[in-house]
Amino acid sequence: MPFSPDYVRLVLNENFEDAKALFLDPLMAIHYAHLCMLRETGIVSLEDARMIKRALDGIDLAAVRAATYDGSYEDLFFYLERQVVAACGADVAGRLHTARSRNDIDMTMYRMCIRAFVLKLAEATVQLRQSLIELASRHRHTVFPAHTHTQPAQPSTVAHYLLGAIEQLERDGTRLKAAYACVNQNPLGACAITGTGFPIDRDRTSVLLGFDGPTGNTYGSIATVDYLLESAAAASVTLVGVGRLVQDLLLWCTMEFGYLRLTDGFVQVSSIMPQKRNPVALEHARALASKAFAQAGAIPVAVHNTPFGDIVDTEDDLQPLVAAMFKDAIRAVSLVAVALDGADVDVDTMRTRAGENWISVTELADTLARERGLPFKAGHTIAARLVRSRQERPDVPLSTIVADISREVTGTAIEYTEAALVELLSPEHFVAIRRTHGGPAPETTGAAIEDSRSRLAEDAGWIASARARLLGAESGLKAATVGMG
Repeated sequence: MPFSPDYVRLVLNENFEDAKALFLDPLMAIHYAHLCMLRETGIVSLEDARMIKRALDGIDLAAVRAATYDGSYEDLFFYLERQVVAACGADVAGRLHTARSRNDIDMTMYRMCIRAFVLKLAEATVQLRQSLIELASRHRHTVFPAHTHTQPAQPSTVAHYLLGAIEQLERDGTRLKAAYACVNQNPLGACAITGTGFPIDRDRTSVLLGFDGPTGNTYGSIATVDYLLESAAAASVTLVGVGRLVQDLLLWCTMEFGYLRLTDGFVQVSSIMPQKRNPVALEHARALASKAFAQAGAIPVAVHNTPFGDIVDTEDDLQPLVAAMFKDAIRAVSLVAVALDGADVDVDTMRTRAGENWISVTELADTLARERGLPFKAGHTIAARLVRSRQERPDVPLSTIVADISREVTGTAIEYTEAALVELLSPEHFVAIRRTHGGPAPETTGAAIEDSRSRLAEDAGWIASARARLLGAESGLKAATVGMG
């Protein structure tokens, strides 16, 4: 019975085009892996397996990608099945579909694609961490005013700021690694939803397709979507963190801040204003990250309150959204990484701003408590009144003002030389004395940077190992199919 032309136009044609772009290669790998397993378990004879293999080998993938959907078959699976039947006959070709269903095939394809996306996004986060680590290592001593509630708060260093972002990306890497482990389980063999009575070897197809092992419960293998939600959630958290970093960097690039200057290759000019130097690479990154975050948010919405079983909502119409989300997420993170390579930080401007607005005065309160034995609250009162009194008496030495205020607050004048107060209130002193774990002191950030380098090497090694395993599985699959003759 032919499909409705409207159904073809509105659904089947679109799904066919999506499947060609996303799933042709994994589908072919699944065909070969399943065939190898059927032959090795004796479910399919060597003669039939060889005929099916020759039929699969004869499929012109370039021609498949160029094929136009004509409505005479349902989807890419049946399009390829038709070619196998044409090559070796229906009786032999039909044996390839022993002990499997489009249900477990689809879930296996999706996981193969998503694990590649997760791996690429993890790789992009490693690339960004590398860029940030190099920038931080050059600016352990570069002081600038950290902001809270959008206002100058306390002096910090560029390295200290960037390490906060680096550590966040390290946690993103942990989440993506966990998502990869969740997704890299093989549903093939779950069949429609209850498994099969044939003596299949799910461990063998897992090895041939590069999975860590087979999924468990066959019902859940088809019905579950948590592997996808976990991957999307890990991507979402990454995107939010990177987006917030980009927002700061764009502010740093403004003329008003003047902290950051991208290289010429990542800026654009105005068609009318010749003086403009627009950091649009970071704007593109922000837009892509926001777009990907919105797409990631649409994924749980699409599957929310759907039945726990085989359902279209998790399949053909959803997977292109997943692919688009990961594509944009990878582009966003990668763009920030390359845009920051070679970016220039204006050390002098940052130092000037770090010395303004009394943002180091917290250290006076700390010093009074630490060295003079005052309750912190009393030190805080003296520091606050110093700021106000200095505005009222700009020509009076700081040492005089501190002595006067401390006498009023504590009953005893606390004496400092003018030079000692200038040093105490300097942003460099503020930073240098904060040596506690995670603080901005250069020796502290230096150690943290080395720790981050070690974690970077470890995570890069994990990515390389995961890629090597996938390539090894691909080579093993080729060898296994060659072995059938």
